[in-house]
Parts: sequence; structure tokens; C-alpha cells
Amino acid sequence: MKTYSLNNGDQMPALGLGTWKSEPGEVYKVIRTAISVGYRHFDCAYIYQNEVEIGAALNDAIMTGEVNREELWITSKLWNTHHKQDEVNECLKITLKSLQLDYLDLYLVHWPVAHHKDVIFPQDGSGLVSLSEISLEETWRGMEKVKAAGLAKHIGVSNFSAKKIKQINDSATHKIEVNQVELHPLLQQKDLLAFCKEENIIVTAYSPLGSRDRAVQMKAENEPDLFEIPTIQKIAENHDCSPAQVLIAWAVNRETAVIPKSTHEARLKQNLEAANLSLSKDEMNEISVLDKHFRYVTGGFFALPGSDYTLANLWDE
Repeated sequence: MKTYSLNNGDQMPALGLGTWKSEPGEVYKVIRTAISVGYRHFDCAYIYQNEVEIGAALNDAIMTGEVNREELWITSKLWNTHHKQDEVNECLKITLKSLQLDYLDLYLVHWPVAHHKDVIFPQDGSGLVSLSEISLEETWRGMEKVKAAGLAKHIGVSNFSAKKIKQINDSATHKIEVNQVELHPLLQQKDLLAFCKEENIIVTAYSPLGSRDRAVQMKAENEPDLFEIPTIQKIAENHDCSPAQVLIAWAVNRETAVIPKSTHEARLKQNLEAANLSLSKDEMNEISVLDKHFRYVTGGFFALPGSDYTLANLWDE
């Protein structure tokens, strides 16, 4: 498995298992199966509401000797309810207890958005807190504290623009090491990738397959299907593999990490194998012209009346 080197030399596997939308009742088996077929990188989050079951699976796999903690790369994310500096630690400790771990390999600020602490997911602008009140710099100081305490070996962000990363890094003691964003052939974010490379930031691609199993209310009408793109289908035929494997291989060939989600053993194996699939320069060039700057996860659920969050200032574009 290809890995990416962090600032201290720790190695982050290029391919991990995403756990967003993995339901309680099924995710325990998925994690155990994934470990048995070779996964060592798992991407979690407080808001996914399945970390207790994931923790049980990780603990059982470790206790039975199937894997050592040191072999695993476990990522989780700070939810928007705990953006105050002194509350970051509280959210992380809930995650660590749920996951039955002493530390995370990577902890990310999930969104550049703050909520009132008692509002898990806002229904209107009154549940949101302006970044002028709880700044990104304040949240990052809390992240630096949990790193200093050894609760997270590495810290980073998710869904952050280059502008927001600069804003944090200008005053940071420990600079951002990872940025996790939506990436696939229809949303290639080439400028952001170039910026992160210059800043020595590893980029992780989420929703690399188009997040086909999102809730209906999160979907737009007539969304494009990545698996139906003729270029992707042609490359899959050339390699005698699936379109999903081409999409995953494209992410790794771009030097990004990638976290596809699956709950089926056969597809878990196929996704893992795709990390070792090499695409030719011509194939990468064919995919490079597919970019339409199309987001499946628009962030529109935060652009609520009565708040100062908009899609324009969320993505800074």
C-alpha cells in the first residue's frame, strides 16, 4: 500500500475506508471485514454517530491479535458544536472513548462552520455562530492543545479553502498537515491541490465515487453519475476493472489519499486493489478534461437565512 509521509515521518496509507453513512448495526461487521482483507486506514467522525460500534470492532480486532494499534491509522473529526478553544478537547475525548483508543492518528476540523453547542444540526440561522464570534484561529488553538497533549498525533482540516488554510497557518504553532475535501473527476480542485502541495499539506479525497447513497434531501435533481461517464467506462474496459476502481486509482495517481465507503466484502477488496492500479499519462490527461467543478456535497445545509454563512464564503469562490 502506498503511503504519504507526515511532518514527523509517520506514514498515512493512501487508501482508507470511509465510514460516513455506515449504519449502526452493520458497521461493526464492515470494520472487522475490512481489517481482515487488509485495510489499516479508517476515516471516522463524531457526527457520523457510529463511532461506538467502530470502536468495538477496532478493540475486538486488536484484542484477538488480528492487528496492532500501531498498524492502524485512525482519523476522526471535530464537530461544529465544539469550536470554542476549550471545548475541542471535550469533543475529542468523547470520540476517543467511543473508539476505545488512547489517541488518534489524525484529528480534523470537520467544517469551517460553528454551531451553538446544543445544536447538532441547525434548522435555521439561529443555530449557527458567526466565525467573527468563534474564529477559526480560536478553534485551531484548541486543536494545537490536543496535539500537544498527545491525544492526536496530527491535526488538520476538512472542507477548507486555500484562503482559510492561510488564515490559520499565518498564526499557527503547528501548521495544518491534512485537508480533506470532495474530489473526483467532476470536481478536481487543481488550484487547491497545487496550493496544498506548496504548503506540504496532504489532501484526502472524500466522496470519490460520487456519494451515491446520500440521503435524498442532500441530492440535486439529475445528478451526474461518475460510473456512467464514457471516459471512465473506457478506461475501466482497458484495465479490465470497474469504473469505481478507475476513480479510486485516479485519486491515488494524483498523489492524494482517498477514502471510498463500502459495506460489501467484494467491493471492499476491489477498492483496496484499486490503490495499486496505475493509469497512464494519456488516461490521466483524458480524465483531466472532465472537470465541471460539480459538488455532490454543496454545503448548502449551512447557508441558512439569519446567518452570515453563504456558499460563496464557505468555499471562497
